[in-house]
Amino acid sequence: MSVLGTTWTAREWPTWVALAVCYTIWLSAVIWHDVLGWFWIVPAALMATFHSSLQHEALHGHPTRSAVFNEALVFPAIGLFVPYRRFRDTHLRHHNNVMLTDPYDDPESWYLSRHDWHRTSPLMQALLGINSTLAGRILVGPALALYGFWRNDLKLMRAGNREIVQAYIMHFAGVVPVVALLVWLDIPLWAYGLFVSYPGMSLLMIRTFIEHRAEETVAERTAVIEAGLMMRLLFLNNNYHAVHHNHPYVSWSELPGIWRRDKAETLRGNGGYHYPGGYLQVAWYWLLRRREPVEHPFMRRNIDDAYERTFQPQKAGFETEAAVPDAQAKVVRRNTEL
Repeated sequence: MSVLGTTWTAREWPTWVALAVCYTIWLSAVIWHDVLGWFWIVPAALMATFHSSLQHEALHGHPTRSAVFNEALVFPAIGLFVPYRRFRDTHLRHHNNVMLTDPYDDPESWYLSRHDWHRTSPLMQALLGINSTLAGRILVGPALALYGFWRNDLKLMRAGNREIVQAYIMHFAGVVPVVALLVWLDIPLWAYGLFVSYPGMSLLMIRTFIEHRAEETVAERTAVIEAGLMMRLLFLNNNYHAVHHNHPYVSWSELPGIWRRDKAETLRGNGGYHYPGGYLQVAWYWLLRRREPVEHPFMRRNIDDAYERTFQPQKAGFETEAAVPDAQAKVVRRNTEL
């Protein structure tokens, strides 16, 4: 089977355009930073966020049928902080809807078990409380996320996890050309990290802040935010998050059509977890107010829960549509059976 099929390619042209736009704007911003002055950080930070959205597309099997080729397309680590392969592996585990928001089995959950919450220092509890507001998520969310992410990965690498070591080796290989270009252009690395990479993650946190909530009914844990054009493009339509979780292998360009077609059914399924006013409505409600408690309201409530895993891969209910190549499905299964 060829990497590029005619029908597949015809559906994927928006992703190819998005890749070209991302790298063109980012390169233009850094190359012409002297001309643009400090304004260069705005398009550069936006493209760091946009690149993360493109990495999300790549790990879900776009724009080609080859996972290796998709990885190569997003190989330059312009965001600096998160290895693509670690993002891929943890995100595919996150897509087991039955364990969404679980403090242990959902790698993207911000909730803590009762056991862990009561073992957390007062300072960290305060920071996590601030992080439960949208303003806090934007300001301290990236730092908290990276601290937990790197700390956990370091622990796993010390325990002998070679796949994670390889993921970081590949990541550093992707960082090298980015850093080399920045050094050649006399852009301080500290300035790029502080004013491009970190704000790029902060913008991404606006989307992830509201995507999921703790609900007993699994389908009601995932939101739909009817965002404006700019935010839809920046997040590659991942604001239609319930639609994405229902159809995880559908390209970003097809999500709005599915949303329009299945709107009533989607809202019935997710319990009306819906922000028709977009991210401005989210900010109106939650900019300075805590959205939910950090301690999970119903999962992992007993001390014994700290020492057992509840996720059962055979009950995950993955959607594997006909268009999904076997290699992609195998990646999903492998990463959910760890």
